[in-house]
Amino acid sequence: MEAHQLSVLKQVAAALAAQFGSNCEVVVHDLESQDPAHSIVHIENGHVTGRKVGDGPSNVVLEQIMSHNEDPQDCLGYLCRTDGGKVLKSSTVYVRSPGGAVSGILSINFDISALLMVEQAVSGITSTPCGRREENIAVVNVNDMLDGLIEQSVALVGKPAALMNKDDKVRAIQFLSQHGAFLVTKSGDKVAKYFGISKYTLYSYIDLKQEEKRHEQD
Repeated sequence: MEAHQLSVLKQVAAALAAQFGSNCEVVVHDLESQDPAHSIVHIENGHVTGRKVGDGPSNVVLEQIMSHNEDPQDCLGYLCRTDGGKVLKSSTVYVRSPGGAVSGILSINFDISALLMVEQAVSGITSTPCGRREENIAVVNVNDMLDGLIEQSVALVGKPAALMNKDDKVRAIQFLSQHGAFLVTKSGDKVAKYFGISKYTLYSYIDLKQEEKRHEQD
């Protein structure tokens, strides 16, 4: 492998290991100047598989080398298991010389053993005995909701606000009060302006119904 290629691969290996942490082993193999059985020339986080510089490739890579396949294809995202029982998600990338021949290999082995345990624990919580059910949850704009309630109150009375008398407006405002319109911040200002009354009058109309109820109870 050319010195420039090896230098670049070492940089890439260091960057990947730093990005994904100590569970990510990154290995650089030189297939031109090294014995295939001792092809590792650089390794980051070798504790993942217990290998070091001077050791050989995994069985997956070794099979490709020994088959004398002149055009091996990259193998990305496959699973394998170490002798110690670790489960690895691995990718093997074949590096070629300017002439097109395979000169080296970049291997990434991420130990996902702990993640699989977490996945199993979480699935026990998130799974449902009756199967999964998804429902759409609409995001409600409170101002749109208030506008809709005002429209409903007008429809209830059956005439536009400009033509309403006091009883009509009391009926419309009582409807708004019963349906929670005044729980919206500053809704009183908007409703009073819409019906052409003062805020004092608005609240007197709201209280009017309560007064009627008290008289009925008496």
